[in-house]
Amino acid sequence: MKPAPFDYVAARSAGEALAALADGDGRVLAGGQSLVLEMNYRTARPRRLVDVNRVPGFDRLEAADGTLRVGPLVRHHTFADGAVAGPLGALLSRVAHHIAHPPIRARGTMLGSLAYAHPAAEWPAVVTALGGRLELESAAGRRTVDAETFFAGPFRTARRPDELLREVHLPQLPQGSTVGFAEHRRTHASFAQLAVLAAVTLAGGRVIAASVGLVNAADRPVRARAAEAALRGQPLDDAAIAAAADAAAHVDADPRPQPYTDLAYQRHAVAVLTRRALAQARGPQPDGG
Repeated sequence: MKPAPFDYVAARSAGEALAALADGDGRVLAGGQSLVLEMNYRTARPRRLVDVNRVPGFDRLEAADGTLRVGPLVRHHTFADGAVAGPLGALLSRVAHHIAHPPIRARGTMLGSLAYAHPAAEWPAVVTALGGRLELESAAGRRTVDAETFFAGPFRTARRPDELLREVHLPQLPQGSTVGFAEHRRTHASFAQLAVLAAVTLAGGRVIAASVGLVNAADRPVRARAAEAALRGQPLDDAAIAAAADAAAHVDADPRPQPYTDLAYQRHAVAVLTRRALAQARGPQPDGG
């Protein structure tokens, strides 16, 4: 298949990109890993393709004042390669290594994944679970949206057609936090059938903060608040992990019918993956467990 006819704009500045999007008939090209495929199948027929790869500063990745700021051209491989320090960087690196395969990671972008909002994509769940905020810009100005508000369902977000997803802000995890990520997929390069991420902070041997995110366990990314509540104030032992896994599977998850799996299997898999992610965050036990 070939795409339907379209105009092409190679933007050289943010203003030029926003002007090309102003009438709502354009689509942004950064990595293009999903968009170009859709255009070839003609499920996407933009009148105008706005290429932002030449815009200075769009590859911004900056940590300051307790926040990591990520621009539109920061590629998946940047996180996989360990460009971000600390516990947040450890989580982002672990997640990035599960995204597709090296050619996709070399070209695709975090913000492109957020804007596309595939329910099986990893980054939307990461940003949601960590309480991230997304900055949107149009010719009329900027606005900021919480991640939990931004995602509205499969391939649906709060972004308007004339807006560019300009930046995502992720809060840094406290020093000493530990992280885990577990994913199940049918083939090495498939989208996640299900995945769970976890970040845990302990003090005095008990959990004082926890972030748990579910991938493809509902029609949008899920912050597993019931699982987080089951962890807070508890030692990160087998009992707390089991309680959090049960809460994630039976309270937080809202699975939808999928090929190859029924709903009971999906809830079981959420529990298993939650236990694995939290076990990673806990680390090896003295007996080797």
